[in-house]
Amino acid sequence: MSRETDEVREAIAGELRLMDPDVRTSRSQARQLLDPDFVEVGASGRRWTYEDMLAELPELDGAAEDGPRFEPSDMTGVLMAPGLVHLTYETVIGGNRARRSSLWRRRSASATWQMYYHQATPIPPEGT
Repeated sequence: MSRETDEVREAIAGELRLMDPDVRTSRSQARQLLDPDFVEVGASGRRWTYEDMLAELPELDGAAEDGPRFEPSDMTGVLMAPGLVHLTYETVIGGNRARRSSLWRRRSASATWQMYYHQATPIPPEGT
């Protein structure tokens, strides 16, 4: 169940921005949205660090204006603790489905929300 607090809404907005090709191809915009301690375990099983992601994001799925775009659905979020939001949702991109989970944190009340951790788990074509 989503608890639509301002914190959850801000984390969802950040998550959606990270799916935007303009953000994915802009190191400066992506840097604003990724926590310096960022880690991802991608759908491929690869572990990504902050620097890995900033370097390779412009080449990953969803970055090309004329390429496939992320189609998110069922995005919900919960404020886990002050400054920590957990989001879950599903995406389709290029016919591939994945379940996703992200942790967003804000280090201080005046700081912006940044993605701290992300995990994508592929959903097999026959999966529900």
